[in-house]
Amino acid sequence: MRSLIAGLAVSLMASVPAWAQEPPIEFRDDVSLDTYLAMLSRVSPVARDAADAYMAAFARRCGRALQSLELRKAFAEGNGNPSLLAMIRATATKDADAIQRAAASIGCAGH
Repeated sequence: MRSLIAGLAVSLMASVPAWAQEPPIEFRDDVSLDTYLAMLSRVSPVARDAADAYMAAFARRCGRALQSLELRKAFAEGNGNPSLLAMIRATATKDADAIQRAAASIGCAGH
């Protein structure tokens, strides 16, 4: 459980520039979506709400559910998925128009 929380914290902090080049994060598909979302709720309720909105928008746009591994990568790869990060900012400020714009920018390729 502690390693899951630590991994989630690393995922959320991935958008912070690193002083030294970090090795790429190795993702394994060993965390259920429910577990990941529960841990996300404990770390950042706003990020959890944004993740729910992101997953719903992804399903509408792409015709399938987003998998746990895909959501984790969206948070952690590079500086984070721009659409997801925009959705987090919009959720934090309760900006419905910005949430809609972020949802419209979600891509299906590469997931």
